[in-house]
Amino acid sequence: MKDLARLKWRCRRGMRELDFLLGRYLEQHYPDASAEEKAGFEKFIELPDPLILAWVTGKEQPPGGVFSEIVGQLLQQPAP
Repeated sequence: MKDLARLKWRCRRGMRELDFLLGRYLEQHYPDASAEEKAGFEKFIELPDPLILAWVTGKEQPPGGVFSEIVGQLLQQPAP
């Protein structure tokens, strides 16, 4: 597993909305996630911002698997 501080840094994006969603996921879901989901999240945050934004806004669908699970978790988080 990658260092949590490094992951937190990678969750900081160029868009406030993504910063918020990814940071909250890291705090609330990542610690209890399965090894597969953790590895998937580490790959997920390497994706370009426009692609992640398209997935979380529903303009495009993630390819399935762990990326779909992560997007689902991101969208289920309660608003602040």
